[in-house]
Amino acid sequence: MAGAPQNLFEDGFAAEKLFNQGYSYTYDDVIFLPHYIDFPTDAVELHTKLTKNISLSIPCVSSPMDTVTESYMAVAMAALGGIGILHSNNTPSEQFSLLQSAKSRRIPFVSDFEIKSPSDVIESESDFGSSSVILVTETGNRKSRVMGYVLKSDWVSLKNKDGRVCDYMLKLDFSVPNSYDLDQIAGFLGEKGVKLVPTVRETDGEVVDLMTLEDIERFQELPKRGLPSLASNGEFLVGAAIGTRESDKERLEYLVKGGVNAVVLDSSQGNSIYQLDMIKYIKKTYPELDVIGGNVVTKYQAQNLIQAGVDGLRVGMGSGSICTTQEVCAVGRGQATAVYKVSSVAAQCGVPVIADGGISNSGHIVKALVLGASTVMMGSYLAGSTEAPGAYVVQDGRRLKKYRGMGSLEAMTKGSDQRYLGDKSKLKIAQGVVGAVADKGSVLKFVPYAMHAVKQGFQDLGASSLQSAHDLLRSEVLRLEARTGAAQVEGGVHGLVSYEKKSF
Repeated sequence: MAGAPQNLFEDGFAAEKLFNQGYSYTYDDVIFLPHYIDFPTDAVELHTKLTKNISLSIPCVSSPMDTVTESYMAVAMAALGGIGILHSNNTPSEQFSLLQSAKSRRIPFVSDFEIKSPSDVIESESDFGSSSVILVTETGNRKSRVMGYVLKSDWVSLKNKDGRVCDYMLKLDFSVPNSYDLDQIAGFLGEKGVKLVPTVRETDGEVVDLMTLEDIERFQELPKRGLPSLASNGEFLVGAAIGTRESDKERLEYLVKGGVNAVVLDSSQGNSIYQLDMIKYIKKTYPELDVIGGNVVTKYQAQNLIQAGVDGLRVGMGSGSICTTQEVCAVGRGQATAVYKVSSVAAQCGVPVIADGGISNSGHIVKALVLGASTVMMGSYLAGSTEAPGAYVVQDGRRLKKYRGMGSLEAMTKGSDQRYLGDKSKLKIAQGVVGAVADKGSVLKFVPYAMHAVKQGFQDLGASSLQSAHDLLRSEVLRLEARTGAAQVEGGVHGLVSYEKKSF
């Protein structure tokens, strides 16, 4: 039956027919019909392209939002095999520091610890912050010589807590280069028989991280990851967002000096003279740097940016969970339709597509990728995680983190208004909101589970890779249908008095 002629049992619609009926479909509006399985789930390969020149082992990109991607998220995403895009809602030097922080690491997470000088006094447990240890350096900052450390458990048991740090700190006269990976650090700790070691930047001696045995053990309990995203020099791949103003050329210079691997031109509507000029400037000034243009949702928009020289396209307008562009401006497109339409043009030119927005579960990732995207960019899906910027707050017994749209008044007041072609001398019209999301734990834990779910989706479709999925869609082997409201309800959890929903 697997080899039976397709037209003998023709069912559903080909993508070209479904998406050319004048409807704007979201991911939930469409469903794929299952195909034929002749391989195991583990045989599905998710290697993909971020741009023409940058490959990733998983199709995941963190959004350049100031409540989603700073150095902590960028490091974690690269360790998983994806990539993080540092936000630009800051000064060029601040963004450079985030890039430098991410590029300095070879381990999958950023350790959080406080630093004191030998003459300082620890006044309370709060001086330890969220860590169980305080590092002691000669002058009390990261750029001076490491001298010792103080464990919170030791400090709590002290009878006299009024003394200076040097009176009771444990001496520490060793460190390892920041180029060490986790296995090398674990080996060093075992060889020395010690519980912690600082990692130090080889170029200037600045302390980068403080790794403990507990960190190593915690990491070893996490799910298996894909191959990390590494540049030719062994550094993690890191992207960064910039705008299209003249001042962004200075920001770009900072990023290039910091070793950025790709820049994203961050605009809600990318088909503008401002972006076209910036693309041409970057390709002329830094011809080796990959440029991702957007955002776009139509073939016409995509073609203009492709002709200008982009290496990747970011697709989506008004589809994010905290974006109100479609509501406020009456402009945009359903994300499923946008991804399919833009991908159909981009594929002809060999330009990878990033599906940006509308991702709230693994099924949405499957739909975005099969419809033509090479990667998915996620904001709300990653917000609230351990790696997202910001502190947790407890509200009604739940741990929450702030999550805001870059089109919210709060974000635009800080500087993101340029993303919406705003001008500081004019009125700001909000195209996003500020909210909060629940604590999700670490992306190092839940993203690998999501990727396994994506592999299962691909298996059900008979696609063993992204390229295979795209080929099956374009050859009309894969079929789709639009879902009624009732079908969408039926496809989710229903008919229960109560339930607990866990993905893993």
